Amino acid sequence: MDKKFMERAITLAKTAAAQGEVPVGAVVVRDGKIIGEGYNRCEELSSPTAHAEIMAINAAAKTQKDWRLGGCSLYVTLEPCPMCAGAILGARLDEVVFGAFDNRAGSCANESVVNLFSLGYENPPTVYGGIMEEECKTILREFFEKRR
Repeated sequence: MDKKFMERAITLAKTAAAQGEVPVGAVVVRDGKIIGEGYNRCEELSSPTAHAEIMAINAAAKTQKDWRLGGCSLYVTLEPCPMCAGAILGARLDEVVFGAFDNRAGSCANESVVNLFSLGYENPPTVYGGIMEEECKTILREFFEKRR
């Protein structure tokens, strides 16, 4: 786990916020290098699937010219939702590192709505939650306070 990758995800979350998107950022890392990154673009693309994790996973797969991302880690500012957890399983990522827990749609930790990775799927990723949590929560809180 490397803090600089979460810092990059936070920068991407701020980019999303500046564009009126829910501020979530994500990066995929292999061998100490970012190979894919993304931020929420649901509004821009009019797509419910344009979550930061999906964007980063797709970018990494394109970089690697392979949809199988074993040996990679995903850093994301907010705990992945069920859709993104499914994409993580499908991409065969080894590790998920997230910042803020999501008590409404979180799907990766035992404290969450559901932990999809604990349901017997083959080769679930190792998960680390709460990494730079305060920084990640602050970005989300400030974004939603401005919208109210």
